[in-house]
Amino acid sequence: MVKLVALLVTLAVPAVGQAAEMPLVDAHIHYSHDAWSVVPPKEAAALLRKAGVKRALVSSSDDDGTQQLVAEAPDIVIPELRPYRRRGETSSWVRDDTVITYLEERLKKHRYVAIGEFHLYGADADLPVPRRMVQLAKQHGLMLHAHSDADAIERLFRQDPDARVLWAHAGFESPTRVRELLARHRNLWADLAFRSDHGAGGKVAADWRPVFIEFPDRFMVGTDTFVPERWYFVPEHAAWSRAWLADLPPDIAERIAWKNGEAILGGALSRRP
Repeated sequence: MVKLVALLVTLAVPAVGQAAEMPLVDAHIHYSHDAWSVVPPKEAAALLRKAGVKRALVSSSDDDGTQQLVAEAPDIVIPELRPYRRRGETSSWVRDDTVITYLEERLKKHRYVAIGEFHLYGADADLPVPRRMVQLAKQHGLMLHAHSDADAIERLFRQDPDARVLWAHAGFESPTRVRELLARHRNLWADLAFRSDHGAGGKVAADWRPVFIEFPDRFMVGTDTFVPERWYFVPEHAAWSRAWLADLPPDIAERIAWKNGEAILGGALSRRP
């Protein structure tokens, strides 16, 4: 028995080491106008590299922040286009016709894999501006990165049944509700940014585990640097993510950590002209 225990411990050590070194694709990074002077592009890129982030889905208010990071770290940054030009537009954008002009102009100028992250709730999803945004995403083959409740997610898919949607923060919904929507929509993925109920102390929460196991190809990790100071949390968050991921079967942990993001986001970038 003692020999068996020793053997199991020995076999476990490489697994722990591999988890600690596991790369990440961070599916929720912002580099908005108020971050540029606090965390210059070189420093931001260095923080991502320090954290072992091989790829990061980056948006900003305005889009110039994303373009600065693309120029600094084209090997890491996967660009997405946010419909905001400054902070404070998270609720007003849905009724602001100039948002569409802004999106159209940026889409002509740069390449992206997604539109978002945008805040959209309930019946607001059916307003003319969000509807036109969904059409633009379809026209350009872009994913929609939605900070939304379940109602708005359903409305987005009613507008475009073939839409590809990345559900920011998994909607801050319960794992039961998240599972329900993932089962209903094959083109729905969820990032786990800015929530901790799914893992703590290096363990996966009991109510989340079966959802991760049932849908291993539908989740991605994310930090959410929604204020400049959060940039300094990126390495710490990466370490925390690896800790709870290590409590999952290795193949599932790798999918959530980076393989899903690389396939869905990195793959889309490689196909963009």
